[in-house]
Amino acid sequence: MPPTPCALCHTSRALIIRPKNHQKLCKACFLDLFETEIHNTITSNSLFHPGERIAIGASGGKDSTVLASVLQTLNERHHYGLDFLLLSIDEGIKGYRDDSLETVKRNAQQYSMPLSIVGYDELYGWTMDQVVSQIGNKGNCTYCGVFRRQALDRGAARLGITHVVTGHNADDMAETVLMNLLRGDLPRLSRATSIVTASAASDIKRSKPLKYAYEKEIVLYAHHKGLDYFSTECIYSPEAFRGSARTLIKNLERVRPSAILDVVRSGEDMARLVPVEVSGSVASGTDGLGAAEDAEAEGEGGCGGSSGRASGGEMAVMEQRLREEEAAGGRETDFTTQGQRHDRSPNTSIPAARMAKKLPKQHLQRCARCGYLSSQAVCKACMLLQGLNKNRPKTEIRISVEDGERSPPARTLPRRMEEAMNIVPPINIT
Repeated sequence: MPPTPCALCHTSRALIIRPKNHQKLCKACFLDLFETEIHNTITSNSLFHPGERIAIGASGGKDSTVLASVLQTLNERHHYGLDFLLLSIDEGIKGYRDDSLETVKRNAQQYSMPLSIVGYDELYGWTMDQVVSQIGNKGNCTYCGVFRRQALDRGAARLGITHVVTGHNADDMAETVLMNLLRGDLPRLSRATSIVTASAASDIKRSKPLKYAYEKEIVLYAHHKGLDYFSTECIYSPEAFRGSARTLIKNLERVRPSAILDVVRSGEDMARLVPVEVSGSVASGTDGLGAAEDAEAEGEGGCGGSSGRASGGEMAVMEQRLREEEAAGGRETDFTTQGQRHDRSPNTSIPAARMAKKLPKQHLQRCARCGYLSSQAVCKACMLLQGLNKNRPKTEIRISVEDGERSPPARTLPRRMEEAMNIVPPINIT
């Protein structure tokens, strides 16, 4: 059987089946098509302008590594006129982040980009290892997400950068859409689906050039380009709520490859239906993660329950009972002690203003403790830090062993044991 030719060039042998549409391509055509799609995303959304300094959020993983490689290639090919640098966040996770940062340092040399590293310990006085030892494995991703978002903004402000690009891909976006739907959080859905998050209240904006790129295609690109990236998953992430959404998205992709982009597009369409006064401005200063419930409520019995799957006859009886109850409701009449009759029929004379639901409004302001932009008087990071510091011991004993000799116990104060308002120094981002 002769080899299958590439669907684009029709000359080279097809080596890759695109996960997005099962198109059979050769290596050269796949790489060129992948880069062209990213270029189209950048130009159609006007993400950059000539002379702009861009900070690439680099973690050492496949997404940020591919993002740095593609942006450097497109910058040279299409003459964007951009100046790139790498900005990494050290969460303080031993056995994970310390290894991935070594990959980032190699990437900085490979792409000739300056590298800046900002640590949780430096900003907040806590590492994620310390946070997990304090609160356990449940809910630690909420702390890390809020801290990371602020750390990126503060790192960019320290470098004088006003634009940060991140490696969020289409799978990440689909998971975010699904998570916010499960939470019932449409305002955050409106902000999360935007390819650019910015606000007039802050000089720093974020963008996602890989928003429509499939995760599997990113892996294929990194493999065929021979990129150097770190592939180990965070040791604390298996407990995250996002993992459940990821499993569902992957199952949908197996049945329908276009499901990922379909979910992303649906999220964008739903976001347009959210009023501006509810979603607020799409701002990088708002808190990045909400305190969502990690546990899922499972109904017992009923049509959707595993123990309540009814046959067609039972469903017909239920529908008949509902119709009878609905018909009986129109014949009911209530009387008050004064003899006033209350009609149960719909009252069409109620003004529309009374029927309309009052929607909450969000206003950006400066956190009273650290000066970071927030929709609340105190930002989420400061609230989380306050809870951590309240339960932190005032002193700790540190014992080090060197050359088989035990040093005398040293009684020291942990770093930054002040109140939350003194832990994070105010930084004027604007």
